[in-house]
Amino acid sequence: MDRRRILLVAAALVAALGTVLVFLYVRGADARAEDRFTTVEVLRATAPIAKGERIEDALAAGKVALEPVVSDQVLDGAQADTSLFTDQLALVPIYPGEQLIPAKFGGAAQVSADTGLQLQKGQVTATVNLTDTARVAGFVNPGSQVAVFFNGADPTSGQPFTRLLLPRATVLAVGSTTPVSTTTTDQTGQQTVEQLPRTLITLALSQEQAERVMFAQGNGELAFALVGEGTTVRPGPAVTNQNLFR
Repeated sequence: MDRRRILLVAAALVAALGTVLVFLYVRGADARAEDRFTTVEVLRATAPIAKGERIEDALAAGKVALEPVVSDQVLDGAQADTSLFTDQLALVPIYPGEQLIPAKFGGAAQVSADTGLQLQKGQVTATVNLTDTARVAGFVNPGSQVAVFFNGADPTSGQPFTRLLLPRATVLAVGSTTPVSTTTTDQTGQQTVEQLPRTLITLALSQEQAERVMFAQGNGELAFALVGEGTTVRPGPAVTNQNLFR
């Protein structure tokens, strides 16, 4: 009987402990679920804020608003009050949807001292001037990974060709856009003048890559293709009139 009583007491204790553990787990799950779906209002960009733009100008232009963000996605330093950013300038470009945090703002001296170009050791910069179509219709932004193609002509035969120049390069900056006059001549000799917008784009390259890009830009046309994560772009033979449809 004593042994049976001991077993019953032990079973009761185990059952009670299990009940407590289940209760604690459920409470924890409820808390996690509450954190997951609870939102907090923080300042977020509703339109692009340029590097060097004053926070007061961004506010006056309606580029900043209080918006709800899920609690576990709120960044460290995210604010609901603009007073912390008074007289501050954006140190980096801020894109729609980004939360405003103090690390992205500073004084005029910080903006002047920071070039905004994140170069790795051994890299140099090269800037190219591309049309909208050559830069993927404006979808190329700082941080984009691009493949660089060259459209040129064989110096001996004059035969046009297209070939991959660089399989991958990082875009550091996208500069101003200016219209450029381009004249084309059709088979009848009729000339057409068009105003095409061209944009300055700065790449992070090795010295050898920069030399190739500069030479290619001076002897033909460059075009970018966005490269997705995990995509491999391989060099191959040039595409010409002879193999275009093979």
